Amino acid sequence: MFGNFFDSIILGASTAFTPQNLLYCLLGVTLGNLVGVIPGIGALAAMSLLFPITFHLDPVAALVMLGGIYYGTSYGGSTASILLNLPGMPSNAVTCLDGYPMARQGRAGVALFMTTIASFVGSSIGIIILMLFSPVISQFALQFGPAEYFSLMVMGLVIASLISEGSALKGLAMVVVGILIGLVGMDMYTGSQRYTFGRLELMDGVSLVAVAMGLFGVSEVIASIRNVGQVKFTKKITLRSMLPTKDDMRRSWLPMLRGTGIGSFFGTLPGTGATVSAFMSYAVEKRLAKDPSRFGNGAIEGIAAPEAANNASDQTSFIPTLTLGVPGNVNMAIVLGVLMVHGITPGPTMMVENANVFWGLIMSFWVGNVLLVLLNIPLIGIWVRVLLIPYHILYPTVLVFVCIGVYTINNSPFDVMTVLVFGMAGYGMKLIGLPAAPLLLGYVLGPMMEEEFRRAMLINNGNFEIFISRPISLFFIIVTVSVLGWSIWSAFSRQKELAVG
Repeated sequence: MFGNFFDSIILGASTAFTPQNLLYCLLGVTLGNLVGVIPGIGALAAMSLLFPITFHLDPVAALVMLGGIYYGTSYGGSTASILLNLPGMPSNAVTCLDGYPMARQGRAGVALFMTTIASFVGSSIGIIILMLFSPVISQFALQFGPAEYFSLMVMGLVIASLISEGSALKGLAMVVVGILIGLVGMDMYTGSQRYTFGRLELMDGVSLVAVAMGLFGVSEVIASIRNVGQVKFTKKITLRSMLPTKDDMRRSWLPMLRGTGIGSFFGTLPGTGATVSAFMSYAVEKRLAKDPSRFGNGAIEGIAAPEAANNASDQTSFIPTLTLGVPGNVNMAIVLGVLMVHGITPGPTMMVENANVFWGLIMSFWVGNVLLVLLNIPLIGIWVRVLLIPYHILYPTVLVFVCIGVYTINNSPFDVMTVLVFGMAGYGMKLIGLPAAPLLLGYVLGPMMEEEFRRAMLINNGNFEIFISRPISLFFIIVTVSVLGWSIWSAFSRQKELAVG
């Protein structure tokens, strides 16, 4: 067994380290990093644009390049989140909550350094899991039916309501709003229109990128108009100023590991992915913290955990794609398309019939992640200099990039208007203290939850018993009820303490 495993690693290394594959790996991660830094474009747009090129490439080179773009965007996506409160990718949105306050406190270099390290740790452990446990994890994922997915998502939404800085009630209200926004479009079962108001542009739903950019980007631009004269970060960035303190490291290493575990788990489940992983890991860290009030004000673990989670998820999302032929997310659907174009059938036999492709791609992940660390750390000083650009130059430029990025996804002016609407809504939410993060998670999980609920009902003839008769589903429901009960008890205890005090 071990002999075959090490033979596979040697085969993969010999494939990944050919000059051609090294070149395409460097090209992929460099493009991915750049695309991640620029808000609004995203991995999907970049991979889609380069998909036709893969017809003329060796299958390993094509997969290595697209894979590099995919996981490279997660590294770059945290940059704009920290410096400008603009998530480069939806999965980096939660990084805004503590990364941007750190930048305002003059710790942008430390924040960027820690996200790079957390990304590398999450990716590395994710790759190891991909190498060691692909067959086992794939079999576990096969046990998830509609009931399990629904219960899992309910648990995610309940926890999301507890992420918010204010009360859990406000968080829960924003989750509901997010679900309603996510349900806009055409019903996939009946074909009827829901909440489209006769607009053809809403038939496919509201753009995820438009929602994220509006809530976390444009709203910040509007809010910053009142602070034009505010002094920005002016310290010169040196390697010493990037290095985290001992306290930063002490607070970060466990959250990194927990985030990696959460990201690795969700990455293996088709349809969940990095965004859910990042939000869930943030929620876990906030709940485990001795002082939750630090979160949202520059807590280092608030960036370490979600960045480790989304990068681990990116790597393990290849497990269902390569071993089951089920794309872990929409980006993996493009990877699946590349395999099919080259006549490679993904599935349990791929590790044997196309061992050089399977193991060559996995070993290229090691190369790509090392390259991303080498690319990111020297460029931190350059990215932090963004903070010194005058407001009247910086923010109009940011808005231009946001509009271009959103427009290029569907070539739709309507999406640009959608960003504006959500930008103004996000600013209004800031004024009245409503959190944006639960809304985004509700938007992501809501439609998926509805689909799995309806499937479960069809399978069991409309009987709700299916959700408690299946052990995994029952486990998630018990966890959900426990979290709700603990949250209510904690709230009453705090109120009682305040009353006594």
